[in-house]
Amino acid sequence: MYIYEFEFFEDNGMMAAFPFGLDNHATQGIDLADAIAMAADLVKGLAEDSLLNGHELPEATFGHEPEHGGKVFTIAVSASLDDVETMTASHAAEVLGVSRGRVSNMLRDGVLEGFRKGRDSFVTRASVEQRLKSRIRPGRPSKETAAA
Repeated sequence: MYIYEFEFFEDNGMMAAFPFGLDNHATQGIDLADAIAMAADLVKGLAEDSLLNGHELPEATFGHEPEHGGKVFTIAVSASLDDVETMTASHAAEVLGVSRGRVSNMLRDGVLEGFRKGRDSFVTRASVEQRLKSRIRPGRPSKETAAA
């Protein structure tokens, strides 16, 4: 369970959400309910990233007073590696059109994001989709691409 306090306040017609203890992070929503949902998504995403990359999130602190004239709410989310959409490394190789060994190298180099569970390797679906979108296609670039 990941629990953090956020300050919610109106800012330029939107509802801003600033977490205490998660420096350089913030989110916003069109109203308080939307901002609370976005804050929960932010904490869940940071928690999943920390689990995938083996680093700890800062320890949460409580009892904060508003710094921007807003209200302080506590946001709690559950996150585990089981929540992350993944595929096996073999399936990722098939989708990307590369060898299983190449997927291992891409995981090691940080090109793909994943983790090991026992003897099995898993790759996040999001990192495979991102790789498919950004991958340079073989062959000569089109005239439009070359001119850009």
